[in-house]
Amino acid sequence: MSQTRIPCLFMRGGTSKGAYFLASDLPEAGPVRDRVLLAVMGSPDPRQIDGLGGGDSLTSKVAIINPSQREDADVDYLFVQVLVDQPRVDAGQNCGNILAGVGPFAIERGLVAARPGVTEVRVFMVNTGQLAVIHVPTPGGQVSYAGETRIDGVPGSGAALVIAFNDVAGSSCGALLPTGNAQDILDDTAVTCVDNGMPVVLLRAEDLGKSGDESPEELDADTVLKARLEALRLSAGRRMNLGDVSQRNVPKMVLIAAPRHDGAIATRSFIPHHCHAAIGAFAAVSVATACLIEGSVAQTLAHAGDGDTRRLAIEHPTGAFTVEMFLEDGQVIGGGIVRTARLLFDGMVCLPAAVWGQ
Repeated sequence: MSQTRIPCLFMRGGTSKGAYFLASDLPEAGPVRDRVLLAVMGSPDPRQIDGLGGGDSLTSKVAIINPSQREDADVDYLFVQVLVDQPRVDAGQNCGNILAGVGPFAIERGLVAARPGVTEVRVFMVNTGQLAVIHVPTPGGQVSYAGETRIDGVPGSGAALVIAFNDVAGSSCGALLPTGNAQDILDDTAVTCVDNGMPVVLLRAEDLGKSGDESPEELDADTVLKARLEALRLSAGRRMNLGDVSQRNVPKMVLIAAPRHDGAIATRSFIPHHCHAAIGAFAAVSVATACLIEGSVAQTLAHAGDGDTRRLAIEHPTGAFTVEMFLEDGQVIGGGIVRTARLLFDGMVCLPAAVWGQ
C-alpha cells in the first residue's frame, strides 16, 4: 500500500487542537517518529495543506498517551509541538490545553474505566515529570462533551473539565523563580522569570513602548519589537537554566499591563515568535503566580484579590483565562484551571508509507 494508516483521535483541548495517539500505535521515540508526526500535520508548510495541521501553532499539536506504570498515575502523556514551517518537533514543553483532552481520550480508548458522574484521570506529564488530575464528566458512564461552560477563544459551550495540579513549580527550570529573583534586569529591561508549569518571562508593555492593548496582528508586524523580545528571550533562557533556547519554544515572552476588563492583569504572549490570540493554560498559571509574588514586575499592575484561594482572570486578546490559585502563609502551593474539550474525529490518519518505511 502507498499509505500507512494510524489510529488517531483528533480533539480540541481548550483553545488548541491536535492529534491524540496511543504510544503503541507510533514508532519509538526518535527520527522516524519525528518524521511521522511532521507528515501527520503536513509540516513544513505554512498552510500545512498536506496534513491535519491548520497552519497555526495552536492547531499543530500532538499528544502521545500510554498506560502508566506509576502507582500515582493512570496514564502517561507526552506533548509534542509540531512546528508549522520548519521540519522540527519540540517535546521540551508542556501544553495545558491539549492536556484537557487527555482525560476524555483515556476513557474513549479504554485506558481508564468511566464511573457514573465524574471520572478522575490521573496524568503523569512526561515533558515535565509532574502530575495532574483531570475531572471528566461521565454521566451514565460515558464521556459528556456537552455543557454550559464557556471559555474565551472557543465558540459555544461545553462540559467543564477541572484540571488540578499542585507540583508543577519549577517543572522545566528547577525552581519557581529560576534566577532566584522576583525581578531581574536584562538589557536595561525589568523582567520576572517564573516557571509554574511553563517557563515565562514577564515584561511591562510600557517598558517596550507599548500600551498592552495592541492586537496580535499589530505586534506581529512590529519587527523591531520582535527582535528585541527574541534577544531578551535568548538571554533569559540561559539564566533560567534552559541553556540555548534558539531552537526551542520556551520560555514564552509575555507583555503585561494593568487589567482592562475587570480581570487580574492584561497580557500579550508570544509562542515564541508570534503573538498568541489567547494565552496557553500553563502560561496563564505562571502569569497568575507572578501576580502573587512580592517584588515581581506584575505585582504592582495586578488586581490579585486576597485570601488563600484566589480566582484570577488573565486577560488576553480574545477574552480571559481564569486560573484558581491556592496559597498557604502567603505562598503559592498549587493551582487549577477549567477547560472544555471535544472529540472532533475518530479514525485513521494516513501518511505516505515511505515516511515510516512500512
